[in-house]
Amino acid sequence: MSTWRRFVIATRFALIEQGRNRLALGLLLVFVPIWDWLFGALIPDTAVAFKLQSTGAFLQVNGHDLTVLTSGFNAITLIVAFMIFAATRRNAAFDRRLVLSGLPQPVAIAAKTTAVVVIAAVISLYATLVMEIFWQPQGFGAVWLGYLLDALIYGALGLLLGVLVASELAGFFLIIMVSLMDTFLQAPVENPLANNDFLAAFPSFGPMQVAVSGGFGHGVAGASVLLALAWFAGFALLGLLIFWWKTRIWSIQSKPSLPSRPEHIAIPHATQPS
Repeated sequence: MSTWRRFVIATRFALIEQGRNRLALGLLLVFVPIWDWLFGALIPDTAVAFKLQSTGAFLQVNGHDLTVLTSGFNAITLIVAFMIFAATRRNAAFDRRLVLSGLPQPVAIAAKTTAVVVIAAVISLYATLVMEIFWQPQGFGAVWLGYLLDALIYGALGLLLGVLVASELAGFFLIIMVSLMDTFLQAPVENPLANNDFLAAFPSFGPMQVAVSGGFGHGVAGASVLLALAWFAGFALLGLLIFWWKTRIWSIQSKPSLPSRPEHIAIPHATQPS
């Protein structure tokens, strides 16, 4: 079987497994629009200052629209990370059997990465289309790009936690806390410290800059895109390195042969007790 054929089969297995996660799909279909509507309904149309790190200028944006945008970040980061984390943990033994059956590790790693990218692209596109119901941005493509970058980051984080964390409960807790804290701190409506420079050290900073600046018609800064891709690459490389380590066939030992029986063995005579 060719390498390409093996890659297609491994990728198909990974995507089929995601399609069987009915809970995640249900959350995606129901949770995202409810989340956008609920947070958008709570915030009025007052102006809010948002700092563009690329220029240092403050944009005066609509608070309701910005809240709808940031609520989408919160929803997709949770859902994508949950989906990748659950599938990675559940398929750990199956992935190792595939490698033992002859699937090259580079092909398995490429299939894992492709599955993360495909899932992130589909979910981010759906979240952007749902957001159009509550707010029509000036740059649809920029918002989708911001959502895609954040979905890639948290998909890679789910992959990393799936191969690193032994407890499913601990993994879910880490995903929830990191996602909520990260996206909450980036939103100036909920967090008065959102425009501080220290937030550049958080994963969602780059995607948020891309979506807000492009969505409100101020273009997309290439530095923000590169920063987001760096987060994705860092999480993905670390997770795939651990995946490679756990699925590697370290050695195949043959069954040791038994020593041949000597032809003459001297057996001492037992002495009778006196």
